[in-house]
Amino acid sequence: MELFDLTGKVAVITGSSRGIGKAMAIRMAEHGAKVVISSRKPGPCEEVAAEINAAHPGAAIAVPANISSKDDLQRLVDETRAAFGRIDILVCNAASNPYYGPMAGISDDAFRKILDNNIISNHWLIQMVSPEMIARRDGAIIIVSSIGGLRGNAVIGAYNISKAADFQLARNLAHELSPHNIRVNCIAPGLVKTDFARALWDTPEAEKRSSAGTPLRRLGEPDDIAGAAVFLASKAGSWMTGQAIVVDGGSTI
Repeated sequence: MELFDLTGKVAVITGSSRGIGKAMAIRMAEHGAKVVISSRKPGPCEEVAAEINAAHPGAAIAVPANISSKDDLQRLVDETRAAFGRIDILVCNAASNPYYGPMAGISDDAFRKILDNNIISNHWLIQMVSPEMIARRDGAIIIVSSIGGLRGNAVIGAYNISKAADFQLARNLAHELSPHNIRVNCIAPGLVKTDFARALWDTPEAEKRSSAGTPLRRLGEPDDIAGAAVFLASKAGSWMTGQAIVVDGGSTI
């Protein structure tokens, strides 16, 4: 277990009240980490924290935060430090996609919201947590991107642009932070059965159509992504930085 042991580590995971973020939080807690559950609404955050604490007493707290608010994100960081004393692992998982359609039809406000929430909010959080990681010469930062950032799409183009930028954000930050023993990596999921992507799989016909081009012949489950996060956060990923792990059932091959 030593390679994947997270005992004594503290992980902040945005968008962790459901889906991929929740699965990551549960698995990190199983491997010994203290986890901070965060999304916009307090109720769901508290429910996930309670679920984790039932299995691992004292392992989780809930700190609701809206990623579009810099003040909210600073409060998330401050309350984590007040509760657990430190932040060792940051997972920037929360994202938004308020527009579905061709780029010709997207409003300026919708485009800006996608870029702000999916890129700039990640930058803010990393700015907030990296100084203490630099001081300790230890830290792991994980940005959840998407295979959408690797290819074009006729209806989620702005979202894909933001996810491509996340790859470059990780590469640039890896250059800046890795000399301080802080690793910065991305996970690029394929289509996972989450509420965020429900429109693409919520009927048997839609799921069959969406999974047809995937060599494993199924869509992802949130837990399929959690192992990559544990790997990147732990000693197992200690010589990996600036990279993107694609977890997509083979769909990009």
